[in-house]
Amino acid sequence: MHDPTAARADYVEDVLPGRGVLPPRSWYASSDAASLSLNGSWRFRLSPTADSQDVSFAQPGHPVDDWAEVTVPGHWVLQGDGAFGSPIYTNVLYPFPVDPPHVPTENPTGDHVRHFDLPHDWPAGDGAVVRFDGVESCARVWLNGSDLGEFKGSRLPHEFAVGELLKPAGNVLAVRVHQWSAGSYLEDQDQWWLPGIFRDVTLLHRPAGGAGDFFVHASYDHRTGEGTLRVDCNVEGQVRIPALRIDVPTGEPVTVGVEPWTAETPRLYEGTLVTEGEQVPLRIGFRTVVLEDGLIKVNGRAVLFKGVNRHEWHPERGRALDVDTMREDVLLMKRHNVNAVRTSHYPPHPKFLDLCDEYGLWVIDECDLETHGFGEQGWRDNPVDDDRWTPALLDRAARMVERDKNHPSIVLWSLGNESGVGRGLMAMAAWIRARDPERLVHYEGDRACRATDVYSRMYASHAEVEQIGRELDGGPRRRRALPFIQCEYGHAMGNGPGGLADYQKLFEKHERLQGGFVWEWIDHGVRHAGLGVAYGGDFGEELHDGNFVCDGLLFPDRTPSPGLSECKKVLEPVGIEGDVPNGIVRVTNKQDFSDLSALAFEWSRQTDGKSIASGTLVVPALAPGESAEVRLPDPAAGGRRGETSYTVRAVLGSDTAWAPKGYEVAWGQMAVTPRVVPKAAEAVHPVVDGRAITLGPAVFDARTGSLLSIGAVDIPAAPRLDVWRATTDNDEGTEWQTGIQYSGQWRALGLHRMRHRRISVEAGDHALTVRTRVAPAAREVGLDTVYRWTSDGQRLLLTVSVTPEGDWAVPLPRLGVRLGLPQADAVEWFGGGPGEAYPDTTSASRVSRWRSTVDGLQTPYVRPQENGARADVRWVELGGLRIEGDPAFWFTARRWSTEQLDVARHRTDLAPGETVWVNLDHRQHGIGSQSCGPGPLPQYCLKAEPARFSFVFRAAE
Repeated sequence: MHDPTAARADYVEDVLPGRGVLPPRSWYASSDAASLSLNGSWRFRLSPTADSQDVSFAQPGHPVDDWAEVTVPGHWVLQGDGAFGSPIYTNVLYPFPVDPPHVPTENPTGDHVRHFDLPHDWPAGDGAVVRFDGVESCARVWLNGSDLGEFKGSRLPHEFAVGELLKPAGNVLAVRVHQWSAGSYLEDQDQWWLPGIFRDVTLLHRPAGGAGDFFVHASYDHRTGEGTLRVDCNVEGQVRIPALRIDVPTGEPVTVGVEPWTAETPRLYEGTLVTEGEQVPLRIGFRTVVLEDGLIKVNGRAVLFKGVNRHEWHPERGRALDVDTMREDVLLMKRHNVNAVRTSHYPPHPKFLDLCDEYGLWVIDECDLETHGFGEQGWRDNPVDDDRWTPALLDRAARMVERDKNHPSIVLWSLGNESGVGRGLMAMAAWIRARDPERLVHYEGDRACRATDVYSRMYASHAEVEQIGRELDGGPRRRRALPFIQCEYGHAMGNGPGGLADYQKLFEKHERLQGGFVWEWIDHGVRHAGLGVAYGGDFGEELHDGNFVCDGLLFPDRTPSPGLSECKKVLEPVGIEGDVPNGIVRVTNKQDFSDLSALAFEWSRQTDGKSIASGTLVVPALAPGESAEVRLPDPAAGGRRGETSYTVRAVLGSDTAWAPKGYEVAWGQMAVTPRVVPKAAEAVHPVVDGRAITLGPAVFDARTGSLLSIGAVDIPAAPRLDVWRATTDNDEGTEWQTGIQYSGQWRALGLHRMRHRRISVEAGDHALTVRTRVAPAAREVGLDTVYRWTSDGQRLLLTVSVTPEGDWAVPLPRLGVRLGLPQADAVEWFGGGPGEAYPDTTSASRVSRWRSTVDGLQTPYVRPQENGARADVRWVELGGLRIEGDPAFWFTARRWSTEQLDVARHRTDLAPGETVWVNLDHRQHGIGSQSCGPGPLPQYCLKAEPARFSFVFRAAE
């Protein structure tokens, strides 16, 4: 005889999507129908396997008071202080044997129970559904002891009809959630594996005659300025848009004059869908998306995507995001000139799409599909090419499209990510096109573009992108006729990404190149009591991919990284360039739809980094793509002498939904007069007195030639040549790349353990000259280095000459000098800022006078690495010294050595010491994007070649 309480777990390994679930439909946050949130505290029990506990817990009256509690939405492994297991991070590899559709017997299973009463005003009748917006990875559901069914598809909604089962009080909703299932094979996205009910759970009353599903069709004709609206609904009803005086039946088209929706002008019309049993609020944006002339066009114009890839993430709650966090993401995107989002690699919480509609972002909505781990076995047994899995793939496509179809912000549907190719993908594309021909289809993995409307690639090099833009890339005939986007580029892992500006120049140069999406939006660091922020491997995972999960433009706490500042500058909607000798600034509107009437322009004139005059600049309301030359005011006669420049800023002329009036969206800087480089005359002779040599304000060790002090400032570590930096994630590269991985080559050569051999110390008539050879052990290459010290009595000049010896087959990480100061806190400099910059990340570096502290100069990358360099520095003051450079230089200052920084794995590994280490760099090697993409371009590589550079030291004023 069958025991109704016995556990049944065969559904866990079933390739079909589920049982008992209602067909997918459009998602809307509210209507006048009753709803009840079931979020909050749930009783929770964790079991080690899928069937180790029976299902009696789902029965009313089953005692659960002694169970633990978890918060829903939430992931159980991020709650309970480790009592419920730990997160697992892998990029490509499945953390279980690849034996589809089977999963390990060791399958953490969480039983969730929620008791609830209906509100006193809950409507009569038996129409109701319970909706789960996101559960990872497989769930079985009961209400009041009745088995409702099971489902898979973690980032997709699932509804069950429950009306006949509801009671006024004492309802018991029980959910059994399995971490692993057949569905896990379809969810191998680069992210943490985090089981749980992580999105909302809602009870929805479904009145008779209610709007169960509806589809808003709102097109725009750019030639006439008219929009055509038709709202299809599963029941008859009326569509009312007061602002447009529309009041028509469902299914009936109506054409009126409208303002179109774009990401730049996100015009939404408020309306209502009225049916016999329900009124649903509508927010309608009129726009038309087509593939025309080989380009993606919206409302008749080609668009340039200035995008980011966005995983959902919070450092404490994982993928359980609240609306305020989602809004923070959208506002940060808008404020940093991002105009597009790819929802990597699954549909986001639907309220995020509401925000994209409201604030204006183009969206590529991506299906909850990735089978990347099958690539490890040559894509053998890949589910997307196995007909048994096609129903699951079609179910996922349908649940995405039906849920999100009424969002004007969505312009492309994406089939998924890194899943190879196969019949299942073709079936998905065919179904999507039949259901929604008003949008385009995207998928990066289809190089032949058989199923897609766009040629999409990841991490193509600048050279290849140039070839594609020039239509010299070859390939299948269909592909050659399609537009190109980089669905992932500019890998924002650690320090970087480098080369964004070079990519953007290509995107703007070639019409076929319609932009790209930086990988990615936020570091997926997990808040950790001992480590501060944890990443892969910090939870004892057997397989993991380390800090590869921390590759975002935001730090885990949503503080913008220097990479996001660079991104903002590179993606500016206005180009500002100057021909200052002729008093001209050229302004270009880089937007796709809007003129410049919403912006105000301001100019300021700086001398030696200080603003001495400012005013407004009258710029025409240029149409998209137009440029104009505007004359700057003439410099005042008899003004201050020194290095002079103009800065022109484009700011918001009035408040917007995403930023206040005066917010800067673009800027340009133009030199007027060149810098006058200071020189220290050779007026003082070195004086040798026993074990010391005195030269002007400085004292040196007579035997070694090492600088001991400058005036009252002791120098605990004398300046000497330095070529090593704590390697960045991009220096490290990745194991699957075949190109240069700089860190490995640098370490193999021994650049991290250079030795300094003193050749001579010569106290001449006007200079102290110290000759050395700097070289790695076990290698014959070296750097012949000469330090020449002179003084005019007050200032001390160091000139460094470097001559490479031997065959240097690799570039240098850096070239400059490093010294130690006994104490330093406040820092002031004239040069690039306010944040860090490297040769291929200097776009956002603005020359001015800046102030910070030594601690404030540090960039808190989750994995410590080279950071904090300020570029184009004329002079810096810290620790009682003023240091001027010829030519301009990079400087860094930190309370730990490069060697300490190099071995640290978390910021908690870094302990401030008594010495402040200062690097004065003549040059730096570029950053690139080689943590997943290409390395630095050749022009940003630091070749080992003869160099000469100087620094002037004196006491700070």
